[in-house]
Amino acid sequence: MPDLEPQPQPDPYAAQPGPTTDRQPDPPAGTPLRPAGDPASPGGPAWPGGPAWPGGPVSPGGPASPGGPASPGGDPPAGATASGGAAQAQESPAAGDRFAHRPPGYPSALVWLRAGIVRDWRGALGAFLATWFYVPLALVAAVWGGLALGLYGLVAGGTQSDETVPALLRDAPLVGPLLEAFVARSGGVVGGFAGFALGALVGFLAVLVLPWRNAFDEPANLFTGLAGMVVAAGLVGLLYTVGRVLLEPWLLGVSGARPLSRREAERLRPLLSDCAARLGLPGEPRLLIEDDPVLANARAYARHVVVSTAVLDCTDEEIAALLSHELVHWRTGDEVTSAFIRGVGLPLVLVHALPAWLMRRFPHPATDFVVFLFFWPVLLTMRYVVLPCHRRDVRAAEYRADAGAVLAGHRDGMRSMLERRRSFETGRSGWDEAVCATHPPSELRLDRLDRPVPDPMTDRAATARGLDELFGGTTTTAVGSRRALLLVGALVLVSCLGGGLTTAQWAFFRPQAAVGDYFAALADHDGPEALDQLTPDVRATLGDTGQLARMVAAKDYRPPTDVSVTEVERDGDEAVATVAYTLAGRKLTAELPLRRDDSAVLGLFHRWHIDAAPATLTLPGGPAPLTVNGVPAPTGAQETGVAVPLLPGAYTVAGESTALSETAPRVVYVVPGQQSVSGAELTPTLRPEAQAAAEQSVRSYLDGCAAQAVATPQGCPFRYYTGGSPVKKIAWKITRYPTIELTLTGPATARVSTSYESQGSAQATGSTVGYFGTTPFTENETFGVSGVLSVVDGTLTFQPGDD
Repeated sequence: MPDLEPQPQPDPYAAQPGPTTDRQPDPPAGTPLRPAGDPASPGGPAWPGGPAWPGGPVSPGGPASPGGPASPGGDPPAGATASGGAAQAQESPAAGDRFAHRPPGYPSALVWLRAGIVRDWRGALGAFLATWFYVPLALVAAVWGGLALGLYGLVAGGTQSDETVPALLRDAPLVGPLLEAFVARSGGVVGGFAGFALGALVGFLAVLVLPWRNAFDEPANLFTGLAGMVVAAGLVGLLYTVGRVLLEPWLLGVSGARPLSRREAERLRPLLSDCAARLGLPGEPRLLIEDDPVLANARAYARHVVVSTAVLDCTDEEIAALLSHELVHWRTGDEVTSAFIRGVGLPLVLVHALPAWLMRRFPHPATDFVVFLFFWPVLLTMRYVVLPCHRRDVRAAEYRADAGAVLAGHRDGMRSMLERRRSFETGRSGWDEAVCATHPPSELRLDRLDRPVPDPMTDRAATARGLDELFGGTTTTAVGSRRALLLVGALVLVSCLGGGLTTAQWAFFRPQAAVGDYFAALADHDGPEALDQLTPDVRATLGDTGQLARMVAAKDYRPPTDVSVTEVERDGDEAVATVAYTLAGRKLTAELPLRRDDSAVLGLFHRWHIDAAPATLTLPGGPAPLTVNGVPAPTGAQETGVAVPLLPGAYTVAGESTALSETAPRVVYVVPGQQSVSGAELTPTLRPEAQAAAEQSVRSYLDGCAAQAVATPQGCPFRYYTGGSPVKKIAWKITRYPTIELTLTGPATARVSTSYESQGSAQATGSTVGYFGTTPFTENETFGVSGVLSVVDGTLTFQPGDD
């Protein structure tokens, strides 16, 4: 695991948390976070621009090609001697093995990755909460909210404090003045502190709660939202971890790590092989080196160990202790654990990389102040949320790596390295350093080195048992651990639940499902069910839907057939479905708008409803209503007509048939999405037998007029003009009946008229009494007939009059 003295390096993938052995103590609270090494702790690099990220190097990269005299993956240089029987050349990785030089003791690369990923759940949880719950934004909202309410409380408390003391206490001797004085002097301060605390709490909680506001109405959204976030974070973490492991040779190479030279290999590779043999490791990581003649560092990655050139100035015992320490980190997969935590918090890690790089690239107090001023939420979140959660695993990893160096027989070398650098370790006074420091104090690590362990040279059996116990938590036995089984069971349960919910959503709660249910209800002549597929707003505009439902239920209704949804374009809670169908033997297409319900079924599923109002058919008003599919249409004023809503399909519109007229029915077609319908202009026609019946009614009327023995029959179209002389014994006779013309004015009324050529004739006979006696006369009069012919109780009745 990483370095005894980390070297800050540029990192194209931002800070890479991994297992560390040496790091400088974390900076005190309130100061900008700076990368630094921990001279007293054999371990890893500092998180760039912030506190030491536990367990990981700063600079990724490194060559991937084993082999060659200067490469730790090739044959040992000439003259190199084996130590402990483990100085043989490292085995070349199998062709195509993307996980070459991974630690032994795992059945597969998958088991190795899984063991590292699931080990530190606290660190993963901290990275998840800090990143996916927007903790930096919550800190910003808390500060601004606290300042705003704090200022208000300061002003209000200082100006309105006298109103806070009840009148009863204000008037009390001694007590009243005492309280007024206290409130007047401290009201602003108390109000400011209270306002800041309240504003900070409200601002912080607002950022955390607002993304879940939909869960207030639908509690299932809380579960589904959390599940989605967990899956997203886990997937990002897994992809980042795998990518980090696969690209590790290249990342180390671009950061400055290189293969060993011949001289360096002659010094280091035998020690590495000997340490691996003492730890019972059949394989070794690839050994690389970076040029740093000042700081003696070593860092363990997933498949590599990188040392600095300053290590060459240490004694063989110190180098062996350092390499044994890093081999334990490599064997237990500490870098995989840290990589997964970085991946879970990748958005936060990437944002944190910028201030880290700025403070590392421009090391000046002014730079630190400016960077902290702009990036303090990210820096504080990383230091006080993410790193403390990962601290427990990192400290355990450091103790474990120290114990591995002791079991390898290098207690003195480990002690020498820690003692040499303990003087550079800063103090840990105060909760900030005690809580946030990720590495254990060097004194405690030195104290653990004094614990009795078997001598690896004389008691090999006890040493082997110690190594088994040391690596037991990370070997194949972890595959069947309770935590692994619980994780697998949870994943299976979530997968089954998610698959079932997804299937239900796909089958019943898609826009296509709403369209299908709508047309299926129309095919079944089920008007209420079809109307239920419309949005509540549309249904509210229809008023009484019983008449429309009866029109759909009638046998004359013909719904669209061969319906299929060819395309759905969705935009949030709205969608437009393209529907193909057949109506009246023609294949047509239409677009239907849909809208997603705000409420959810069972708190999980949102239904879709059609957001298109039924088409409107305008029918003429009047006393004689028309029928639609045999259902009487509503009546209305004859001038404005009647608007009838219709669902998609074919309807038969018929008028009233009487003894006077008949109206031929018409079929109107309503297509989906149509707003208005035309083509229902019904014109009544005169029945063929109505002309003869009308003439008979008129003749009966005229015969009644002729039966009146008066010169001027009442209500009749003819009269005899006497010139003022009295008339005696006058009689009328119709000599020619007029030919009438009928003009329909409605289904049950017609206007009766007579043309000039078709007028009738009446003869009047009688005598007049004058000065010279009685004079007989015979006079012919022509006349025409006008009036209204109507149907009364099924019989045609003529009513004379002018129109």
